[in-house]
Amino acid sequence: MQLTQNQHESKNRLLKAAVRVIREKGYQATRVEDVCAAAGLTKGSFFYHFKSKEELALTAAEHWNEVTGALFASAPYRALEDPLDRLLAYIDFRKSLLRGTLAEFTCLAGTMVQEVYATHPLLREACEQSISGHAATLEPDIAAAMKKYIAHGNWTPLSLALYTQAVLQGAFILAKARGGPEVAEMMIDHLRRYVELLFHRNDVLEQSQGWAT
Repeated sequence: MQLTQNQHESKNRLLKAAVRVIREKGYQATRVEDVCAAAGLTKGSFFYHFKSKEELALTAAEHWNEVTGALFASAPYRALEDPLDRLLAYIDFRKSLLRGTLAEFTCLAGTMVQEVYATHPLLREACEQSISGHAATLEPDIAAAMKKYIAHGNWTPLSLALYTQAVLQGAFILAKARGGPEVAEMMIDHLRRYVELLFHRNDVLEQSQGWAT
């Protein structure tokens, strides 16, 4: 369906509103009326673009991936030369995003999947793809860091990439439970320390300096 400029704008308004309202209220408590009110549009406009709340949520998940993907693709840590520096700076960047209200810094996919995993399989898959897809963007840096520096333990780039997301999603849950970002900041600090301990960067640097003398 070819959308006019006004129709395209109204669809984007609905998607932005859906992301905001679902993060605030959860998927089950969010009504079509709530999204329309937040977008400043009528239910007629809503049903022109979407057949149901589930279809809206699926499209909102895609929109979320596009927006957050662009955010991380242009983040400052991407410009760092060393892969371990990039990985640690990614964690620092995630901590820097803990600002505003809980709904403003927590994850849409993580919020929805806790409610829909057993009742809405298409939404569950969309949330899984969102979280795992973001984790996959970390794998090249983790693999490069493992190759460059001595790494502790029997683990893979995929397992560490997914672990970072498990910590972040858990941190968001604790932040909601405690009503603020402070506990999430502590969890992300622990994540950073853990990642540093996985690599023997100092040993490698000392060896290289010894070879150079």
